[in-house]
Amino acid sequence: MPVLPSTRTLSFNADIRNRHLIYNYAPHDSAGNSEKWRYEMWFYNEDRIIYAIHGGPMAGRKNFQTATYQCIRPGELWQCNWLEETGTICSLVYDIPHKWITTLLGFSKGHWVQNVAARGDKRNPEDMARWRELAKVGESQADRVLLSEQADVVEDFRGAGELESIDMSWATL
Repeated sequence: MPVLPSTRTLSFNADIRNRHLIYNYAPHDSAGNSEKWRYEMWFYNEDRIIYAIHGGPMAGRKNFQTATYQCIRPGELWQCNWLEETGTICSLVYDIPHKWITTLLGFSKGHWVQNVAARGDKRNPEDMARWRELAKVGESQADRVLLSEQADVVEDFRGAGELESIDMSWATL
């Protein structure tokens, strides 16, 4: 999927390509207690993202996906969207100057209610097969849990960090 508008006319290389973010969500549980969910996102190139989840209900998940990018304001705001094997739809907006992430996640029912089964590494065939089964849980594709959250970026650098690189020939949705 192409970057919108084209990378030839925008600042994709300077703003997003190979950028690695570590960020913290601070949601509250049903009793009102503050939690901390740590996520790690590597905007690998104009076609892929690689991420790991270190805290919250999805902690222990490692994945990579085909992603689409949209520039909202060069040097300031970018949107990244992807679909996961679990059926979860993800949309992330990165506010560069404010070091802020805003997300909307449309979790499949299976991914949300069986979050332990949604953990693992996409590179492991057993994990991938289990994730695909999670997408089938529920009465329809409309059976989703929507989660809107915001996060503070705590680290911003270029390159892999602790995440593993991928082969561009590996299958994604």
